[in-house]
Amino acid sequence: MAKVYVTCRVFPEELERLRAAGHTVEMRDAPGLITREKLLGKVSEAEALICLLSDHIDAEVIEKAGKLRIVANLAVGYENVDLAAAQAAGIVVTNTPGVLTETTADLTFALLLAAARRVVEADAFVRSGAFYGWELLQPHLGLEVHGKTLGIVGMGRIGTAVARRGRLGFGMDVIYHDSHQSKPAETELQAKYVSFETLLEKSDFVCVHTPLTRETRHLFDRQAFLRMKKTAILVNVARGPVVDEKALVWALETGQIAGAGIDVYEEEPKVNPGLLKLQEHVVLVPHIGSATFVTRRAMARIAVDNVLAVLAGEAPLNPV
Repeated sequence: MAKVYVTCRVFPEELERLRAAGHTVEMRDAPGLITREKLLGKVSEAEALICLLSDHIDAEVIEKAGKLRIVANLAVGYENVDLAAAQAAGIVVTNTPGVLTETTADLTFALLLAAARRVVEADAFVRSGAFYGWELLQPHLGLEVHGKTLGIVGMGRIGTAVARRGRLGFGMDVIYHDSHQSKPAETELQAKYVSFETLLEKSDFVCVHTPLTRETRHLFDRQAFLRMKKTAILVNVARGPVVDEKALVWALETGQIAGAGIDVYEEEPKVNPGLLKLQEHVVLVPHIGSATFVTRRAMARIAVDNVLAVLAGEAPLNPV
């Protein structure tokens, strides 16, 4: 049967399904990202590859992959795969859509609340032993969330789920910008479509849910931050390069915006050193938007389902 290579640790029961079908499975059982050299070496013998968004499956990798039939990406996005090269080589590329919407929306709002109410700073304050009782002017006064204006950049599934939390849970006014208007969001949530510039100027909280494209790379640059309220908070759980991190650091250091909740980074796993130094109204987490047991299991299951289908000569369930 076929050789399957997995670039990261995956739930054992999912890999057993591949073995039960007669396939040979090799999983890289180590933390961190696979090296380029190892990826190139392993892909040369594999007929199926299960990989991460952080694994760059470019033309060189595809050229080395003489036997490869499918790349099963453990993500909704697939900008890490050279689709043109894969198509030319007859390699199927699949993703894992539809299972991480609510989980990622939960984290978005967790970052929004944590940055606004300075939860991480306050936690460190208590743990340091500095808390001596309630005061009217406590050191960690935060920003109001209820009833404020929530700006969504990218009103897809996740953006709509975040808007729903803001509108129905916190009584927020929702404005949004996207390449297309979302009539369902406008009907259900009274969301208002506005220009990108208007969204920046009017929003108290700006949540980024747009895919990474040539047009959205560095969408949030210094000029964008100059348009935002000085009391505004940016939350990015989409893709790191949508935000120019140098410009973000500048905006936070100068008080051009009030804070940020960041889950994704421009050069993952590297984080701009300037961001690491900032604490007030700034929360940084390590790309955990979909990181719940239920969601990550579902992503693994979908990837394996696609591999099983393609290796059996059937159509993939989630081609991109």
